[in-house]
Formats: sequence, C-alpha cells, structure tokens
Amino acid sequence: MATSGTYVTEVPLKGTMEKHCKRWRSENHAIPEAIGHHIQNVTIHEGEWDSHGAIKTWDYTCDGKPEVLKERTEIDDEKKTVTFRGLEGHFMEQLKVYDVIFEFIPKLEDGCVCKITMIWEKRNDEFPEPSNYMKVVKSMVADMEDHVLKA
Repeated sequence: MATSGTYVTEVPLKGTMEKHCKRWRSENHAIPEAIGHHIQNVTIHEGEWDSHGAIKTWDYTCDGKPEVLKERTEIDDEKKTVTFRGLEGHFMEQLKVYDVIFEFIPKLEDGCVCKITMIWEKRNDEFPEPSNYMKVVKSMVADMEDHVLKA
C-alpha cells in the first residue's frame, strides 16, 4: 500500500470571500495574467470556465521547472468550495490521487480565509511526498490577492 496523506493550510486574504471564490471558481482564464510566475497558461477542454466538471490543462512552474496538470473542476457553491481533481500530468505519474480543495471562509472583520486541503496518494513509496506542490498552491493563492483586490 502506497503512502497517502492530507495537507491543510489557511491563507488569510484581504477582500471579500465572493471575489476570491469567483476567481478560482470561474475566472481561471485570468490567472496566468495575474500570477504568470506560477501559471503560464490555462486551456479548457470540456465544459465552460465556470461549469462543474469542466476539464482544464494548466501549464505551471514548480521548483523552477515547467510542468502540466490536466484536472477536473468540481464546484460547490453552497459550501464555497472549488476542487481541482488531478487527471493527468507530471506529478500524476507519481500520484494516484491529487485533489486540491479551496474553501473560502468569511472573517468577521474585513477579508476572508482560503482553507486549502490537498489530498494525495502516491503510486508507490519510492516517490517523495508532494509537499512542494502544497507550497506552490499556497503561494498562488497568496499572490492572487493583489489581483483580486484590483478587479
């Protein structure tokens, strides 16, 4: 049995929960312009930008190397969550399961929190844990803040 795990972190954000959720839910096409140092391109293959079950390919950089992820987006408007479920790509060669869940939670004072949950399972124990991918995702959410505030 290969190792599996869950990473959870929170990123405090300025701006409304609705604005941040909208960016990750339905405005993926604008992400390369906002944080091109992380995401260079997003291409939609099935569905619409804002549709549950849409399939997209992301060209991104991890540890200074260009990589690709094909994922299916799952949206839960009631819970204010967006899930990217890995289908193919560089790290899917090492992982059987790769789900990243963004949950947007309003704060009582100004702003919100993005709770990021990464669920993963390695194909075998020879591969390293994907902690570097969690660092990239956390950095992407934090770096998107300025762009969301200007929108």
